[in-house]
Amino acid sequence: GIILVAINPYKQLPIYGDAIIHAYSGQNMGDMDPHIFAVAEEAYKQMARNNKNQSIIVSGESGAGKTVSARYTMRYFATVSKSSSNAHVEDKVLASNPITEAVGNAKTTRNDNSSRFGKYTEISFDQSYQIIGANMRTYLLEKSRVVFQSENERNYHIFYQLCASAMQPEFKHLKLGRSQENTYFSF
Repeated sequence: GIILVAINPYKQLPIYGDAIIHAYSGQNMGDMDPHIFAVAEEAYKQMARNNKNQSIIVSGESGAGKTVSARYTMRYFATVSKSSSNAHVEDKVLASNPITEAVGNAKTTRNDNSSRFGKYTEISFDQSYQIIGANMRTYLLEKSRVVFQSENERNYHIFYQLCASAMQPEFKHLKLGRSQENTYFSF
């Protein structure tokens, strides 16, 4: 298959706007510079041409920009498929991210908001190849973080968010206290 190596510049670049999407739309792989939109266009064309499901795997280390690359891919599909009612499908699909991240992200020595889970996002198209929906599944990969963290790392965010809310009336009955007062034991 096609492999694209992308590097996170840790800043916004003007290479992901609608004009760039339209430049890659309809192009053959290799006709233009390597880009996440070229990969998305190839998958979209293969789906339409062969009427077969396609997969794009986005992989990388913590902080590599996997979520952002997935978002750009979804925006590409929404734009080229002319799914006007779904023009911001990536926003709708990723609307659950704050909850997902609270339960599945933690502070590591490399990233303050590191995903400790995998995501599988399935985008559904109709017969005219317009987006009609999406489904996101998450898989918790690092269960050991619940009972052990390396030095200068933290447990999942939800634990600290709950402790920070301990004095809120709806959480008082949980007797949470400060995060430093809690100890985990592994059996």
